[in-house]
Amino acid sequence: MVAEMAAAPRTAESYGEVFTHRWVVEVLLDLAGYESKLPLHALRLVEPSCGAGAFLLPAVERLLRSFGRQHLDRRVLAKAVAAWDIQQNNVDVCRAKVQKLLVERGYSSADAKWLASRWIRCGDYLLADVDVKRDVDFVVGNPPYVRLEDVPTEDQNRYRAHWHTMGGRADLYVGFIEKGLRSLKDGGKLAFICADRWMRNQYGATLREMISRSYSVDTVWTMHDVDAFESSVAAYPAIIVLSNSAQKSAVVADTNSEFGDDSAKRLAGWSLSGDLNATKGSGYSAYRLPHWFPGNEMWPSGSPERLALIELLSDKFEPLHRPECGTRVGIGVATGADSVFITREEGGIEPDRLLKLAMVADNRTGKFNWGGQYLVNPWAPDGTLVDLEKFPGMANYLHEHKAQLANRYIAKSAKKPWYQTIDKINHSLISQRKILIQDMRTSINPVLDSGGYYPHHNLYYVTSTSWDMEVLGGLLLSAVAQAFVEAYCVRMRGNTLRFQAQYLKKIRIPDPDDVPVGVKSELKKAFKSRDSARATEAALAAYGISRNMLG
Repeated sequence: MVAEMAAAPRTAESYGEVFTHRWVVEVLLDLAGYESKLPLHALRLVEPSCGAGAFLLPAVERLLRSFGRQHLDRRVLAKAVAAWDIQQNNVDVCRAKVQKLLVERGYSSADAKWLASRWIRCGDYLLADVDVKRDVDFVVGNPPYVRLEDVPTEDQNRYRAHWHTMGGRADLYVGFIEKGLRSLKDGGKLAFICADRWMRNQYGATLREMISRSYSVDTVWTMHDVDAFESSVAAYPAIIVLSNSAQKSAVVADTNSEFGDDSAKRLAGWSLSGDLNATKGSGYSAYRLPHWFPGNEMWPSGSPERLALIELLSDKFEPLHRPECGTRVGIGVATGADSVFITREEGGIEPDRLLKLAMVADNRTGKFNWGGQYLVNPWAPDGTLVDLEKFPGMANYLHEHKAQLANRYIAKSAKKPWYQTIDKINHSLISQRKILIQDMRTSINPVLDSGGYYPHHNLYYVTSTSWDMEVLGGLLLSAVAQAFVEAYCVRMRGNTLRFQAQYLKKIRIPDPDDVPVGVKSELKKAFKSRDSARATEAALAAYGISRNMLG
């Protein structure tokens, strides 16, 4: 990759370079614990993408301060720093700057040149020393902002072969995080400022699982609106500090455009002190969580207070989706050809081949009002396709549209019968009472279907054998349920949320037997009257939390 990229002139942006303000560098080094009061000459710091030296130079300054007036032999310092960059020009610039610092510190030009050449290397960090040794105390920096799909295919394959977290449409920094973590000694720390997309996107799942299994999340500062870089970037940055240690408490902070040098110093001081559970200051609020979120699931986002609530409820209550206890979350039927399979007229189709279909428009008032649309159902209750010869009315109708149906991906790719829908029909769902939830809204809108209808794929549903569905509907109408979806879902334009199964399954609910009768009654009344404020008050009582905890 080095030779290929060097073959033609490119801009800094094409290499994913985004240079960081000095105050951000200093606070990140503080959070990592790279302090001049330590014997830094005996420790090892890695900067995997040094650019023009934004992180490297302050780190070297701290290293030189750490041994005061002593003059350490160059061989003692040889392994104290290792920095990479893929561009020879950046390497030359950094070496010149480091040599100048060393000469000013009293080293000879020869020794300064020797150390700078040892410390700073032209190469691809992800492909250098791939047999990782756990010999690093600190990995710090601002890894490149490059989509893996924008890298030559040959290099993509080499990256994926070495770094298993770089799946799907990953950004290059995912591999930097993985390699950096794998290189850490026990107790070592990785401190990066980089985009936070991997924390919630599918391609970050393997990295999140790796961190949950083997490392600790110490610090996450969200800095979307902060002037952290020398140029404007269309990224959503966060400071992260991860360590090769058992998970303990984790600091989460949310910042705004007022956040700067002074605020960062105060927040870093609080973060490292271990004092109190929460703090606020100019441009920031922060919370100390007792632990981080486990597994490969999406990391929630939001204010520190909101994250603390999500963690508390996640620890205390079970998920909404618990099939073993009779409560399920699902999605309605996808047909692959709605214009054919959905109809308003019976058109000679056998009545038992038509299912009353629940559509998004049927739910918009908050009460279910069927709009008269049917699903042409080619499935038998046992999950097999019916024999069309036995249903001539449906057969005639479908044959009229055979060219369209047979041209669908599902019909061609798997050589399946041309008249099947993408999803099978779960016939037991039809008669069940269920909560229907529309995707893509600014607020959650649970609506009760008392039975007899089948949901379309733009609707998600909740069924339960253990809950009174109107009581459960009251919980889902509340701001508590909304808080879970907001924490895990990436907002779309106009503050629209995706109320998809993966987010609905994150909602935690109490055991129905633990909810007092009076609270159940309030939830039910609130649901029937579509009063979300009343539902929220009753839900707070059901969860045993106060309103100010909603953030």
